[in-house]
Amino acid sequence: MDIIWMLVIGLIIGAIAKLLMPGSDPGGFIITALIGVAGSMVAGMIGRSAGWYRPGEPAGFIAAVIGAVALLAVYRAVIVRGNTRPGH
Repeated sequence: MDIIWMLVIGLIIGAIAKLLMPGSDPGGFIITALIGVAGSMVAGMIGRSAGWYRPGEPAGFIAAVIGAVALLAVYRAVIVRGNTRPGH
């Protein structure tokens, strides 16, 4: 049940990140959810290493959104770089 809850929250966080950073992305619902989940996990790891969260404690909502926005920016940079060819 925890995984389903994490995916639902990840979808919400991914959707909020997408609203904060509009634009066209290659990927849809699944990529948005995965970026939201990954952003939450990254924010949690950074928060635990900085001492903001205890082990096992999830990241805060705002930190998770910030993490998802950062990952979305990286995702776009990698995808755009991969789709450009010299001379085009």
